Amino acid sequence: MSDIARIPTDWKTDAMQRRIRRRYAAERRFRLIGLGAVLLSAAFLAFLLITMMANGLRGFTQTEVRLDIDFAASDLFLDPATLQGPNVDRALASVNIDGVVRNAAETQYEGVSRLLSDAAWLRVREAIKDDPSILTRTETFWLPASDHIDVAAKGEGAPEAEAAYDRLQAAEAVKTGFNGRFLSAADATDPTVVGIWGALKGSLLTMAVTIALAFPIGVLSAVYLEEYAARNRWTDMIEVSINNLAAVPSIIFGLLGLAVFLNFMHLPRSAPLVGGMVLALMTMPVIVIAGRNAIKSVPPSIRDAALGIGASRIQVVFHHVLPLALPGILTGTIIGMARALGETAPLLMIGMRAFIATPPGGITDPATVLPVQIYLWSDEVSRGFVEKTSAAIIVLLIFLLAMNGLAIYLRNKFERRW
Repeated sequence: MSDIARIPTDWKTDAMQRRIRRRYAAERRFRLIGLGAVLLSAAFLAFLLITMMANGLRGFTQTEVRLDIDFAASDLFLDPATLQGPNVDRALASVNIDGVVRNAAETQYEGVSRLLSDAAWLRVREAIKDDPSILTRTETFWLPASDHIDVAAKGEGAPEAEAAYDRLQAAEAVKTGFNGRFLSAADATDPTVVGIWGALKGSLLTMAVTIALAFPIGVLSAVYLEEYAARNRWTDMIEVSINNLAAVPSIIFGLLGLAVFLNFMHLPRSAPLVGGMVLALMTMPVIVIAGRNAIKSVPPSIRDAALGIGASRIQVVFHHVLPLALPGILTGTIIGMARALGETAPLLMIGMRAFIATPPGGITDPATVLPVQIYLWSDEVSRGFVEKTSAAIIVLLIFLLAMNGLAIYLRNKFERRW
């Protein structure tokens, strides 16, 4: 009797039914475990986003206090006629505008301490520069409140601050609105006047240097290794080295940048140029590996057909292979750039943790980046920096999503199907 004849075909026996039930039960358990893993991951993600939004959205708002200043009765002794031409800043620097603002606040809101931000007088100075005629009259300003008044306005202040805020609210002398300065200013020591634009611009410049160096070098390296390099022990060593570099801790690249770019080449410290070069070294292995895999996935028939109609080797590569491999290459680039955007350790090693009060003007100016700015703000003791840290994280996530969205759009645009 053959083996086929001995195979049981009666699926209605008790033994076969038990086996079938065990198989279906195992499949249901596996599906439930998978669904539980997905739900757990979604719950953690939702918790992260809700927490960041709850704390971060308040970082985009600012509390302001109304203040009436009688400049004619103050001790500024400035003639509006002198505030013309290039000497305006020198003339304003010679008078105590901060003292005038403090005296006006103490007079108008007697008994309320720590009312205004330490940088509130800067807004008054800018108003005088824009319109010197206000020195001859009483002017009403809306100035940023101190951090403890700002926190009280958002329902988390100390009892003393809550009482001061209630008094201001009763006098209709306080309001909370969108803080546009947070998106246009740089770092500061006062949480009420800090901004994220300096760090955001530093990240943009650093990412521009990174992609300008890592993408062409990584793609050309992948093309050479896959299409031109001979298969020998040296090629194998290069491949192993590239794979190992992709797994090297990022702080090692920071030490390399410190030793080579700063100590040996004497490039400017804390500059987007150096930061971009360090991140390019870290990103290149990822792009090379993804590029090689994408080039391998192009069917050999594409190459044979192009060679058969007389195309040269370089025409085959750049006219046929690379366009078909470009979506996979862009996927690797997205992964590498996303990793570079969130890096902090290598940039700390090259000095990009400095206090930068003005946005950088170019790739050689001192700058910081979003992850480092978040790290610095999270280490501050002031309560006002907590929500600014969460707001900066929201900006970083939006920047990351925008960058990935652009890359995905380009990948889909250049994708070809065969």
